[in-house]
Amino acid sequence: QVQLVESGGGLVQPGGSLRLSCAASGFTFSSYAMSWYRQAPGKERELVAREISVGAIINYADSVMGRFTISRDNAKNTLYLQMNSLKPEDTAVYYCKASSLTYWGQGTQVTVSP
Repeated sequence: QVQLVESGGGLVQPGGSLRLSCAASGFTFSSYAMSWYRQAPGKERELVAREISVGAIINYADSVMGRFTISRDNAKNTLYLQMNSLKPEDTAVYYCKASSLTYWGQGTQVTVSP
């Protein structure tokens, strides 16, 4: 079955960096455009970054533009999110998703705090 396992979250100071990973299985990863979402406490889940087509034409939320970068390694069936210049408002649980599938992983917590 489809599985998405996010990892790499943690506690980081403002201005710091983290790289999130999403290990995918149960579907042909290289054929699916992927996305990253996040959900902060008390807020709705929001789109962070998404591939319009596999590995290309990427949209970023205005709030992360220029700081976050989505990438993939098809040989490892893994999606990445490089997050730089982190801000307290980036604190959330981060999720990956295959854009045309309805499965979600368990998410990984990112906390940005002094």
